[in-house]
Amino acid sequence: MSEFKHYSVMLGECIDSLQIKPDGVYIDGTLGMGGHSLEIAKRLTAGGRLISIDRDMRAIERAGERLADYSDRVTLVHGNFRELASIMDAQGVDKADGMLFDLGVSSPQLDETERGFSYMADAPLDMRMDESEPVTARDIVNSWPEERIKRILYDFGEERYAPRIAAAIVRERSKQPIETTLQLVDIIKGAMPAQALREKQHPAKRSFQAIRIAVNAELESVSDMLSAAMERLTPGGRLAVISFHSLEDRLVKNAIASHEKGCTCPRDFPVCTCGFVQTMRSVTRKPILPSERELEENPRSRSAKLRVAERI
Repeated sequence: MSEFKHYSVMLGECIDSLQIKPDGVYIDGTLGMGGHSLEIAKRLTAGGRLISIDRDMRAIERAGERLADYSDRVTLVHGNFRELASIMDAQGVDKADGMLFDLGVSSPQLDETERGFSYMADAPLDMRMDESEPVTARDIVNSWPEERIKRILYDFGEERYAPRIAAAIVRERSKQPIETTLQLVDIIKGAMPAQALREKQHPAKRSFQAIRIAVNAELESVSDMLSAAMERLTPGGRLAVISFHSLEDRLVKNAIASHEKGCTCPRDFPVCTCGFVQTMRSVTRKPILPSERELEENPRSRSAKLRVAERI
């Protein structure tokens, strides 16, 4: 097994935000390499409990070794955080005192070139976080209609050349199947104008992000998770979510706002008549960003935003 340098994004900020109680119940919905879970577990006594979830079985196996000393208080679950409520039910947990979700792709997923997440190395087109799921990136680029591919490139990648790239994908797959990451990169580059290829950002970055989001139904999963998480926190319990692009951050921001400021009554009404009851409050007005030191040590954290809200 390859070794990976692991850096838990905004680790200190996340732990501080959760205000961990030694005998509390906590959820780490994105276990990854286990860095956040380890720091939570260290702060729990034998009376506390941490449930750590990940879609990637490889992550469960790796983190299990790292968390072995805390097996009396940590439960590892292979699953999708969009099924948070049923996972908690299966574990006999009704409410949690804090929940943490890091929505980024983990470093091992990026660094294991055979997973097909990276546009920098050649590999089969896969991009599945859970390798037991049926839909791969290869399925999308070879079988989805041109209009649907264009739409995900626009919506999930904010790719302004989506029509040209989608048309090029359909044109090339009519000649032969698109099988590998670098084959797809060449198609994307060939569809873009010369000035776009001179931009600082890799020309395939937005398209790869969009396809990955579609493969893993990431935005739907985040929406389902947020709804369940806010319902399953104890009063005073904290929700901490790290996002890495504007689509995710908007979902998190809007979900918190809907539970904090969801009253639909006109502003000049003396009392609320719509029936809204506030259940969450934002802990910080703006998202927390990585420190300069973290950005130097871990450039992958540069787009991270941490939002924290508390159940009331």
